[in-house]
Amino acid sequence: MAVNNNANIGFEKQIWDAACVLWGHIPAAEYRKVIIGLIFLRYISSAFKKRYEELVDEGDGFENDRDAYTENNIFFVPEDARWSKISSAAHTPEIGTVIDDAMRAIEKENVTLKNVLPKNYASSDLDKRVLGDVVDLFTNMDMSDTEENKDLLGRTYEYCIAQFAAYEGVKGGEFYTPSSIVKTIVAILKPFKNCRVYDPCCGSGGMFVQSAKFIEAHSTTRGEMAVYGQESNADTWKMAKMNMAIRGIDANFGSCQADTFFNDLHPTLKADFIMANPPFNLSNWGADKLKEDGRWKYGVPPANNANYAWIQHMIYHLSSNGKIGLVLANGALSSQSSGEGEIRKKIIQDDLIEGIVALPTQLFYSVTIPVTLWFISNNKKQKGKTLFIDARKMGYMVDRKHRDFTDDNIQKLADIFEAFQNGTLENVKGFCAVCDLQEIEKQDFILTPGRYVGIEEASDDGEPFEEKMGRLTSELSEMFAKSHKLEDEIRKNLGAIGYEI
Repeated sequence: MAVNNNANIGFEKQIWDAACVLWGHIPAAEYRKVIIGLIFLRYISSAFKKRYEELVDEGDGFENDRDAYTENNIFFVPEDARWSKISSAAHTPEIGTVIDDAMRAIEKENVTLKNVLPKNYASSDLDKRVLGDVVDLFTNMDMSDTEENKDLLGRTYEYCIAQFAAYEGVKGGEFYTPSSIVKTIVAILKPFKNCRVYDPCCGSGGMFVQSAKFIEAHSTTRGEMAVYGQESNADTWKMAKMNMAIRGIDANFGSCQADTFFNDLHPTLKADFIMANPPFNLSNWGADKLKEDGRWKYGVPPANNANYAWIQHMIYHLSSNGKIGLVLANGALSSQSSGEGEIRKKIIQDDLIEGIVALPTQLFYSVTIPVTLWFISNNKKQKGKTLFIDARKMGYMVDRKHRDFTDDNIQKLADIFEAFQNGTLENVKGFCAVCDLQEIEKQDFILTPGRYVGIEEASDDGEPFEEKMGRLTSELSEMFAKSHKLEDEIRKNLGAIGYEI
């Protein structure tokens, strides 16, 4: 089994140690802001230093040439913002000012980050001795693995949310989408060069990071794409801007955070690919004020759940040959309440559902509910057919709490979709099935994969049926006997202390 995985950051302990140092010195809500800013500085400095040393070894004198970094998609870090300067000032009264000045130097070099980076380290509310100790922890943090497909900011943010949930609560929209899920969506959709990619609830921008990586890996030249995103949480919107900037991705996230339903920042956009992980089962999203909205082609979504508002918003923004890959809680597959069943029926009858993939639990940091991947396509290749996959047994446990997909798992799912699209896929009992509209109609337009793939056939162990049944019934009889004996003992013990049952 590979050591590297997508489920963990790799330096959780150091982040938690940093939080413990801060504990009691600043409000809980400020922890993650302090930590995210330092992660950002440490991350870009690590990548810069690695490239700097390569250029010095080459001996051509380009180690201070900005283009020598940007051409390799590495963020150029001005001298005042390099971690060596910050770490050397860790235990001076000026450490807060040094960090804030580093942020200003970066914003000056990168106009897209203006007023985005945190600059609250010089605040009198933050004990400078404590801040110096936190800087020491980050100095000793191993960030040598600075590959551009690593969404460390997003993962760190989600980790902080999970750890501090007792103080802040995990609010809708603040879920970081695990890399394995993002990679699966991207591998199945296969975004191409010069495409338009959109995420209406983009979080830290992980979908765009993986899309850029995929395009680059599958193009003879460096891939380009037009990126459009929107995010309602101010902190997360800023992080997405930071994430794009350090990877050289030119993204249009609007001038500030905004609610997608009430202030669509890209009203005329028709995207080639839409990838999203909308907040699960969002209630009180403002349905009463949007009843006449033109996006609700298939019916007005219920006020107590925004799942079908997100689906229809994405369909509205899809180009004539566009494709959607999104994550939804399992309830959206079968809900019949408040008109959701009728909306789903109309979408299915319009031949938009290309595939449904049931995922295993424990892929997320902070939520454990089961989720499903939906793939929705205009002008899909296999007309009138939908692919169902039950992938709940796929992946492996990284630790006691986190599950992850291997690269082989992700490739297997992508290959199944490709075979389906090419008309060569054979159904596998308990795993995958291709169904037509009539079969889905017989199931009342419910999209739960288990209804279509069936139950995996048990392997024949060679024991004759009569012998197996005799053995099993004998074992069951013994268990019943033990059960009755334990029941009698419990009654006797309770009676001895004056309780009768």
